[in-house]
Amino acid sequence: MLNLAVVYGSRACEHDVSIVTALQAMENADASKYNIIPLYIAKDGRWFTGEALRKIEFYRDFDEKKATECRLAPQKGGKGLLLRWPEKKGLFGGGGGEIAAIDVALCALHGLNGEDGTIQGLFELYGIPYTSAGVLGSSAGMDKIAMKLLYKGLGLPVLDMVWFLRQEFFENPGAKIEEIERAFGYPCYVKPANLGSSIGISKAIDRQSLQEAIEVAASYDKRILVERGVENVKEVNCSALGYGNEVRASLCEMPVSWESFLTFEDKYLRGGKGEKGAKSAKGGMASLQRQLPAPIGEEKTRLIQELTCKMFKAMDLKGVVRVDFILDAGSDEVFVNEVNTIPGSLAFYLWEPLGLSYRALIDKLVGYAFAAQKDKEASAFSFDSSILQKANLGGAKK
Repeated sequence: MLNLAVVYGSRACEHDVSIVTALQAMENADASKYNIIPLYIAKDGRWFTGEALRKIEFYRDFDEKKATECRLAPQKGGKGLLLRWPEKKGLFGGGGGEIAAIDVALCALHGLNGEDGTIQGLFELYGIPYTSAGVLGSSAGMDKIAMKLLYKGLGLPVLDMVWFLRQEFFENPGAKIEEIERAFGYPCYVKPANLGSSIGISKAIDRQSLQEAIEVAASYDKRILVERGVENVKEVNCSALGYGNEVRASLCEMPVSWESFLTFEDKYLRGGKGEKGAKSAKGGMASLQRQLPAPIGEEKTRLIQELTCKMFKAMDLKGVVRVDFILDAGSDEVFVNEVNTIPGSLAFYLWEPLGLSYRALIDKLVGYAFAAQKDKEASAFSFDSSILQKANLGGAKK
């Protein structure tokens, strides 16, 4: 049986959403194959484990005495991770015992300090297989500016944009606003570069609302993205699953929004249960009202699925992702918006109608994690040289 660590929480705005995704995954993982180890990163950065963390009620009144604070350490030989008790201080001080060796990590993190390549880098250092995209795909997928520039380089359709540092804006707000107005005018959307779940995103319809929107985004990030707005906008999402050349696209969905765009509250705080057939904590992306499959016709569906797979391969992604597209209902144009490298609820609701259960989805993610680790281990990581033998660290001879 594999020790499967479900890693979630962390110091991120999407902290609570991550908890929901993790609880759903733990409830649906095959208990005959995996020993589930909750690995919760609290908002203050401390790490906890224990069975108490598997109940959503625990997080409403967090009591750290009911959980086990832990830390990570490499096993002898440099592979795998160990969870250890923290060293105790005082009269009965000393080290604690091992809790478990982690065979594979399931990443259920959203946003900064988890979905952005940071935790992936830690797993790479310790040689632990993990289910999300790697360091490159995760970091590029989190930064909206880098992502858009990458899309443009791939020749993918993206909306016109202007990006800048918040310092530039505060030094001369009028000049930056005039630049945006010259580029595409109103309406436009203002976004912090490194946040997900629609946090900090605002629609601007005139100069005053644009300045206010930039100030909001600047409170979340030092880099700001402003995009041309689409008046008759529809959102279409598609998931991709795989690793390397083995990648396939899911059904397309169209979220049903009653506002101009999906806010954080739309996505996660409307309540409701998960899709039929999957045990689920309340909330999560599965609770969002949606049309599935999206009513966009076979041609548009095929185009979006092809673009999704192209992005997946180009960004060297892994596991399950969700790509969000914008459809201009007026011009009938399709634009790539962004990729979510660890989608809410792991996008299981886009795969169940195709016959892939949540349980089977987790098995797929674990399989791809091991495949990627095997690929990594097949590459050379050292090169023999005589540099150290010949090196002379002393100064010049007198």
